[in-house]
Amino acid sequence: MKSSWSRILLAVLSTSVGTGAIAQETIKLGVNQPLTGVVAASGNFVTNGAKIAAEEINAKGGLLGKKLQLIIEDNKSNPTEAANVAEKLITRDKVPAMMGAWSSTYTLAVMPKLMEYKVPMLVETSSADKITTMGNPYVFRISPTNSMEAKSFTRFVEPLKIKKVDFLVVNNDWGLGAAAEFGKMLKEKGITVNRTLHMDAAAQDMSSQLSTIKSTDSDTLF
Repeated sequence: MKSSWSRILLAVLSTSVGTGAIAQETIKLGVNQPLTGVVAASGNFVTNGAKIAAEEINAKGGLLGKKLQLIIEDNKSNPTEAANVAEKLITRDKVPAMMGAWSSTYTLAVMPKLMEYKVPMLVETSSADKITTMGNPYVFRISPTNSMEAKSFTRFVEPLKIKKVDFLVVNNDWGLGAAAEFGKMLKEKGITVNRTLHMDAAAQDMSSQLSTIKSTDSDTLF
């Protein structure tokens, strides 16, 4: 754990112009996560994982001989807040790098701040392909993209005898991107893509969408 995380963090930090920050007694790493709001559970999982990794790294000598200090901020499951958090971490807390921002939509909202201040970010879960195809040199992704996930699913299409599919996806950059990439893959395999229905990330009642799906003749729901 320590070795792999240390290599990743060193690679990210090497792009930062904030060499003064690295010269301090501790190395700060901003953590931009949804700790409250509709996806708070997932954001807290990621944050707790970062805490465990930081503890392990520090217990074994730290990074470049310095302690790693996490500066954790809540983006409240909101893209505007995610951008505000990024600016706060950079301008007030002086972090030389950060990780975030869980959702593809939140990450895309943060990316202009990375360009503006020339601060790198490790993208830990966001899967929208455009995050790493937009030419932003301050983005480092360790999570698979939607297209990678779709490609990995290809081998299951024939064994599952999929012929016609519907999609029910979250109406955001992740959900729409996943539907597009999986739909493209399925069409290339000769599968009919029928209905694509959307839902809000905070939705608890999807009876309308499920009723529509029930009325189709598709054999598989993504």
